[in-house]
Amino acid sequence: MSNYVQRFLLENLDIRGALVRLDSVWLQMLAGRNYPQPVTQLLGEMSATTLLLGNNLKHGGRLTIQLNGDGPVSMLVIDCTESLHIRGMAKYEQQIESQPLADLLGHGQLLLTLDMPSMHESYQSIVPLDGNTTAEIFEHYFKQSEQLSSRLFLVATNEAILGLLLQKLPTTDQQDPDGWNRIEALASTIQDHYSIVGLTAQEILTRLFSEEIIRIFDAQTVHYGCHEDPAKIYTLLHLLGREEVDSILREFGEIVVNDEICDREYRLDALAVDAIFRKAGSTIH
Repeated sequence: MSNYVQRFLLENLDIRGALVRLDSVWLQMLAGRNYPQPVTQLLGEMSATTLLLGNNLKHGGRLTIQLNGDGPVSMLVIDCTESLHIRGMAKYEQQIESQPLADLLGHGQLLLTLDMPSMHESYQSIVPLDGNTTAEIFEHYFKQSEQLSSRLFLVATNEAILGLLLQKLPTTDQQDPDGWNRIEALASTIQDHYSIVGLTAQEILTRLFSEEIIRIFDAQTVHYGCHEDPAKIYTLLHLLGREEVDSILREFGEIVVNDEICDREYRLDALAVDAIFRKAGSTIH
C-alpha cells in the first residue's frame, strides 16, 4: 500500500511538479459510504487536489475545500493538515447519474479555507467553478494564485487515486521553447495507463518522462485523518451545558452526535453523561 505526495523537478526544463497517490487511505475514506461512481470520482479528484495544495502549506495548519451547490452533489468537504492527514465526505441525491461536472455541481461555490492556529490567522478564498472538469477548475485557480501556468491530471477509481501537477517556472521557455508542450503531452498519458497506479513514484515519473532529467525529493506520507475522538464530544456537551443536555436526555433518552465527515456516531446515555460532567467538576478547583 502506498499513500504519498512526491515532489519533483524536471531539471533540464525548469518544470516543477508533484505526484499524489492514495490506495489504503482512499479505501478508508470510502469505507461504508456506498457512493455512486460519479460521487466517488468527484471526491477522489478533489481529494488529490487538496493534497497537492496542502503539500505547499508553509506555516502549518489545516486546509479545507468545501463545495456547496444546488446540483445533485449538494455538498462536499475535504480537509487536510500540514502533516497530510486527510478526511472527506459528500452529500448527494439518491438518484444520480454520470453527467458533466457543471450539472453535478449546479450553481454553487467552492470555498478554500486555510486555518493557521500558530499564526492566529485564517484565510478564505472562492475558487470559481470555471471549467468543465475538476482539473480545469483548479488549473485556473493555480494560475491566479501562483501566477504560474499549471496542468493537473487526475485519475480516481474505487481502488485508488492518482494526481499529477505540473507548473511552468519563469525560465522554462529559455531552457527549451517546446519543453512545456512536450511535457504536457507526455503527462496526459497518465490517464490512459491505469496500470501505472501500482508503481512507485520514481517508476511512474520515469515512464512518463523517460528522456528528462528528474530530481525527486523526499516523499511525504499521507494518513487517514479520522480517529475516534470522544474529547470533542465532551467539549460539545459542556458548551451546551448540563441543563440543556438533561433536557435532551428527558426527551430522547440518549444523546446522539453524528460526526458526518468521519462517518461516525456517538451515543451517550444518562449514566455516561453524568460521568462526563462529574469528571469535569472534579477537575475544577
